[in-house]
Amino acid sequence: MDPAAAALRTPGRTSPVNAHQPVMLEEALAGLNVVPDGIYIDATFGRGGHSAAILERLGGSGALHALDQDPAACAHAFREFARCPNFRIHAANFERLGEIARAENIAGRVMGVLFDLGVSSPQLDDPARGFSFAKEGPLDMRMNPGAGESAAAWLARAGEQEIADVLWQYGEERDSRRIARAIVAARREAPIETTTRLAGVILAAHRGPRQKIHPATRSFQAIRIFINRELERLPAALQQAVEVLAPGGRLVAIAFHSLEDRIVKRFIRDAAAAEPKTLRKLGKRFPSPAEAEANPRARSAVLRIAERIA
Repeated sequence: MDPAAAALRTPGRTSPVNAHQPVMLEEALAGLNVVPDGIYIDATFGRGGHSAAILERLGGSGALHALDQDPAACAHAFREFARCPNFRIHAANFERLGEIARAENIAGRVMGVLFDLGVSSPQLDDPARGFSFAKEGPLDMRMNPGAGESAAAWLARAGEQEIADVLWQYGEERDSRRIARAIVAARREAPIETTTRLAGVILAAHRGPRQKIHPATRSFQAIRIFINRELERLPAALQQAVEVLAPGGRLVAIAFHSLEDRIVKRFIRDAAAAEPKTLRKLGKRFPSPAEAEANPRARSAVLRIAERIA
């Protein structure tokens, strides 16, 4: 048994409570084509919105395995999903998806794997996590606060060129060099340890007219992606997802910016063109106009679907 996993199979209530409404829920469920006796993996549990909806469609012989590296997400799963007999939470990054599937003896039998990429709304909304500059908080940005280096620690030691490279590569920030120079100058005066301090440094370094988005948006995105190795881990996780799928099983991925969507798009394209082919493209979806209007975070979402070929 995976030591980082916890079985949540207490008899009783069969559906979780207090699940958050996720982006593109109906489109994700349609893409997964959930069947009552199927085995599914939610590779990015978050606060369980997608997981709750999948569980509602499963029968007694169906099963859902969920992964999340965030201790707060796992605690939520224990608290709200503990009485779901066919649910299991694994405290792990999705780069361990294949390992967990083999340990649980479900590799090759999974009917659907879902990725909802990027930072979750609860992480973004909690100032203590340091993902957003909207409110002051410690400059952390780790999806698992107990592992790796915080954003503040990295900014304290990284060279100017490294900072500029990260801002350009992961945030496509055109002022990356100017911002990196400003960060290095500012930290000489005092450590950059809060979200608002970093946002202020970036704002002061920004040139040109004001844009629709805050000037710090791309830099915060870039640092978060770098600190959590999000794009670095994604290709291997997608490959593992294909390997654990049964023939006819579905891969569904929701991306929120062009860098991660490009990785998903190219992965599906290459798998569909390879010999032997392992995936068949089933298209992409976008949020409905009503959802995009009601939830600004949904506006940039792209959902891609592929099916495992025998």
